[in-house]
Amino acid sequence: MARQHSRIKRNSRGYRKRKTGSREIKQRFLIVCEGTKTEPHYFRSFHVPSVVIDVQGLGFSPLQLVDEAVRLRRQAASDEYDQVWCVFDRDEWPADNFNGALSSARQHDVKVAWSNEAFELWYLLHFHYHDTAIPRSEYITRLSAQLGKPYAKNSRDMYANLEDRINTAVRNAERLLVQYDPSNPATDNPCTTVHLLVVQLRRFSR
Repeated sequence: MARQHSRIKRNSRGYRKRKTGSREIKQRFLIVCEGTKTEPHYFRSFHVPSVVIDVQGLGFSPLQLVDEAVRLRRQAASDEYDQVWCVFDRDEWPADNFNGALSSARQHDVKVAWSNEAFELWYLLHFHYHDTAIPRSEYITRLSAQLGKPYAKNSRDMYANLEDRINTAVRNAERLLVQYDPSNPATDNPCTTVHLLVVQLRRFSR
């Protein structure tokens, strides 16, 4: 798949985490996404200064995505990124590619916001708890009904549309995640860990 690459400008080096009194200084995130538009548009909409977040939408498989995140971190200055994240879906990727990506991420200290089976599950959890596997097309139908207008997959407005429901989504995602014991992400459908990245970003929101 052809590589598509979009980035928020890089800041000067040496922007490191520290504390002033009890206030935590903002960190720098690298967020590498499988999707080239939907996920990057969403994460770029968070109310954090542009110098803090570097989002890339690459169109890679999960395993390739983790490899690229590791490569990007290595080529950067040693202190440039405080947190490195990959964002990808189960979709129709082979289980060994999906689970292999999670294993590789753990080995390389890369955090993962994954969804089984699609990122739109995270959006749906803003409206209600959902623990039944459904086709991808059904996510679109249900989101359109909740939004009161057709859901546009590559919309730049989803963060703004859902911002006041984020706390509900986080609670629903946490509840969904803990029901899988033992966890097998390739078969845990529906499930998502996008909330883990969202919680981290919100720590540094304006």
